Amino acid sequence: MEEQAPFPGEVEIAETVPFYDTDCGGVVSNIAYLRYVEKARTALFAALGMEPAAMMGTGLFPVVVRTEIDYRSPARLGDGIRVSARLASVEKVRATCVFRLDATAPGGEPRHVAEAVQTVTLVRMPEGRPQRMPPEWRGAAD
Repeated sequence: MEEQAPFPGEVEIAETVPFYDTDCGGVVSNIAYLRYVEKARTALFAALGMEPAAMMGTGLFPVVVRTEIDYRSPARLGDGIRVSARLASVEKVRATCVFRLDATAPGGEPRHVAEAVQTVTLVRMPEGRPQRMPPEWRGAAD
């Protein structure tokens, strides 16, 4: 399930933690958090006009150059995961995206489980050349 936030510089996605994202104790593996962040970033960029299917035609692709994740509390098998993503800043050839991950056990209260920051640049393929960020993205950043 995906939900659009109030303006294009923010989105929120939601899903339920599947078995394959957990270890033998039912705790979400650290690499799974990155997958949730990637899904949210894809939704954010789609809201900003970069639909994944259209990228092949334009040759312009977002490339992650840095990811930081701080883990706060374990998410578990069956928890609902909500990831909010926002465009925090836009510079000449890079943008910073910020993510908040919250988990809710069935019948429980939401709890903060992680936050992440990604630095992204846009690259024109096949040349592999960085491109300027779209000027309209500056207005979407907070």
